[in-house]
Amino acid sequence: MSRPVLAPFFALFAALSISAWTAGSVQAEEETPHPPHQQWSFEGVFGTYDRAAAQRGFQVYKEVCAACHPVKHLFYRDLEELGYSEDQIKGAAAQAQVTDGPNDQGEMFQRPGRPSDRFAAPFANDQAARAANNGALPPDLSLITKAREGGPDYVYAILTGFKDAPPGFKLNPNMYYDEYFAGHQIAMPPPLNEGQVTYADGTKATVAQMSHDTVTFLAWAAEPNLEQRHRMGVKVFLFLIVAACLFYAAKRKIWAAVH
Repeated sequence: MSRPVLAPFFALFAALSISAWTAGSVQAEEETPHPPHQQWSFEGVFGTYDRAAAQRGFQVYKEVCAACHPVKHLFYRDLEELGYSEDQIKGAAAQAQVTDGPNDQGEMFQRPGRPSDRFAAPFANDQAARAANNGALPPDLSLITKAREGGPDYVYAILTGFKDAPPGFKLNPNMYYDEYFAGHQIAMPPPLNEGQVTYADGTKATVAQMSHDTVTFLAWAAEPNLEQRHRMGVKVFLFLIVAACLFYAAKRKIWAAVH
C-alpha cells in the first residue's frame, strides 16, 4: 500500500537531485571563464610557426620554465627546426648536465649535454619534483597544448590569469589565484614578470608577449611536424581536385555516345 505513496516522493527527490547537480555544474563552469581566443600563426590549413616568436619562447622556457617543467619528448637537435645553427644547438645542449654511464668503474656520471640528448629534466624523478614544490608535481610541457581543452588559448590564459584573490575567496596555503584555472587555486606561483627576460631581438618582454612566445614554442614542441602536414594536406587537396576534373572529363567522353 505504501508503494504508490512513496513513488512520487522518490521521483520528486530524484528530479531535485538532478536539478541541483546540474545547477552546480553550470555554476562551476560560470565561475571559471572560458579562455579568450588569441591569434596564432600556426592556426588554420596554411598555418606556420613564427620562428622568431618560437625562439623567444624557447628563451623564456630555458630561463624561467625549465627550473620546474621538463619537455621530455624534445631533443636538443630538434632546435634546428626553429632556425638555430649547429653551434647554437651545441652551446644550448652543453649548458645542461646529463646523467650518463656507467663508466669503467660501473658508476653513473654527469657530463655536458649533446645535441643528441633529450632536454635535461629539472629533477631526477617525480618524488624529487614534488618535494621541491610543496607536494605539487609540475607537469611535463611537451604536449601541454594538446593535452588541455582550449590548447594554446588555455595555456596562454593560465600564464596571464594570475591576480589577487577577490574579497571573501579562501585561498589555501601555498596556493595562488588564477582566473582561468579550475577552482582558481594553482600551486604554481606567477612565473612571469614584466622585463623578466631580455630578448636578443629587442622585443619588449611584457607578460603578454612572453606568454604568447612561450605558447608558440610549446605548440611547436607538441607538434613539430605541423608545417609538413599542412603542406602535404594542400598537395593532397590539389591532387584530388585534378583527379576529380579528369574523372569528370573521362565520364563525359565515355557517355557522350549514349546521349
